[in-house]
Amino acid sequence: MQANQPMNKTTSKSIYRPKTAAVVILAGLGLLAAAMASSIIYGASNFQLSTIWEALVHFDAGSTAHQIIQRLRMPRALAAALIGSSLAVSGAIMQGMTRNALASPSIMGVTAGATFMMSIGLAFMESASNTTLMLLSFAGAGLGAGLVLMIGSLSKRGLTPVKLALAGSAVTALLSSISSAIAIHFNVAKDISFWYAGGVSGVQWVNVQLLIPVVIIGLLLALALSRSITVMSLGEEVATGLGQKTGIVKFLGTLVVLLLTGAAVAVGGTIGFVGLVIPHIVRFIVGPDYRLIIPCSAVVGALLLVFADVAARMINPPFETPVGAITAIIGVPFFLYLARREGRGL
Repeated sequence: MQANQPMNKTTSKSIYRPKTAAVVILAGLGLLAAAMASSIIYGASNFQLSTIWEALVHFDAGSTAHQIIQRLRMPRALAAALIGSSLAVSGAIMQGMTRNALASPSIMGVTAGATFMMSIGLAFMESASNTTLMLLSFAGAGLGAGLVLMIGSLSKRGLTPVKLALAGSAVTALLSSISSAIAIHFNVAKDISFWYAGGVSGVQWVNVQLLIPVVIIGLLLALALSRSITVMSLGEEVATGLGQKTGIVKFLGTLVVLLLTGAAVAVGGTIGFVGLVIPHIVRFIVGPDYRLIIPCSAVVGALLLVFADVAARMINPPFETPVGAITAIIGVPFFLYLARREGRGL
C-alpha cells in the first residue's frame, strides 16, 4: 500500500473502544479456557474432567491417563495458545508499521525463512539443542523478511500490497525449495516435514519452557510499543510530524516480530494466516488503536489456534490433520478478498 494511502476507512478516525476491548478480552479468555480444557479432554483417548483434576492435584506416575494429560495434552494446549498469540500479535505489528493490509509473518517470508534455517540446523547440527534451533529460527525469520522487503522495494512505486504478496510468495517458494533439497540430500526430510506441516502434536514441556519467556518478553514489548505503532499507522510523515522516532519504532517492532515469529516457528512449524486474519477481525471490532488491537489479538489468536488444534484431531480420528491446513482453510479466502480489495494499489 502506498505510504499516502490509509490502511482502511477507519484509520483516520479517532475511535477508542476500551469497553468493547475489555469484553473481547474477557470473553476471549473464558472461551480460551474452555478451548484448552477441550484440548486436554479430546483426542485419540477422551478423558473425564475428574481424571484431569486428579492428574493435576494427585499425579500418579503409574497411570497412563495421567501421563498423557500431564506430558502430552497440557503442554500441547499451552503451546497452541502461546503460538497463536505470537503469530497474531506479529501480524498486527507488521500491518501497523507498514500500513499494509496484507502484511503477516507467513506472507512476508518470515515463517519460510525460519523454517529454512531450521532445516540447515537439522542437516548440519545433528545434536543441536532446542535453544540452538530456536536461535536459528530467529535468524531465519530476519532473513526471510529482509529478502521480501528488498525484492518488493525494487519497484518504482514501492512496496504495494500485491507486490508484497508476490515478493513473499517468491521468497517462500525459493526458501522452501532449498529447504526441501537440503532435507532430501542430508536425509532429514522426516524431521523437516514436521515444520512444514505445522502443528503442536509433538510439543513437550521443554519446548514450552523455551517458548514462555520469549513470548512474554515479546508481548510486553509489543504492548509498550502499541501507542507508537498507532501513530505509525497514520503514515510515516504524520508520525514524524508528531515527534515520533520512526527509525527506533521500526527497529523495535521488527525485533518483536522476529522474536515472536521465530519462537512460534521453532516450536510449531509453519502455521499460516493467523497473523493475517486475526488483526483484521480485531481491528474491525475494537477500532484502529493498537493499545487495544495488540492485547485483543493475543487473546483471539490464542483462541483460534487452540480451536484449530482441537478440530485437527476431530476431522479424521485417530489420525491428525495438520493445524496449518485448518488455518489455511480460514485464511486463504480472507487473503484473496484482501488482495482483490487492495489490488488497485499495484
